[in-house]
Amino acid sequence: MADDAYLFLMPDARPRRGAAVVAVGDLECLETPAVQGWLGAHGADAASEQVRILPAEAAESLPEDAETLPVPLGPEETERVRRSCAPQQTAHVEEELVAYRDTAQEWRGLVHRALDAGIPEHRIAQLTGLQPGAVADAAQR
Repeated sequence: MADDAYLFLMPDARPRRGAAVVAVGDLECLETPAVQGWLGAHGADAASEQVRILPAEAAESLPEDAETLPVPLGPEETERVRRSCAPQQTAHVEEELVAYRDTAQEWRGLVHRALDAGIPEHRIAQLTGLQPGAVADAAQR
């Protein structure tokens, strides 16, 4: 894993940047001695709103005088950090795109479940927007 994000401390008086670590959810890096030592050295707690995180591609948004620590994240953790740091509208659309991706990857299974439930192929095509030929091909497999 590479350094995929930056932890940093944000004083109360500044506008909020990044996401509070606690809002992102469990991150494996928070359990590492390096992060625990960094938090301890600054008298900080990961549950504090002042402990923030930004994805590496947003490093230019780090306050110049902020105490920072690069941390590695897994792919799923990186996506959670990105969504948590995105404006709410963007984050919502990104969640929809991920849900679409997950559904699109399983579309054949969905067609089979619909056929098993007795929904005719032409109705599946109407409801899903799939081409009738694609539905027929999926039904054959």
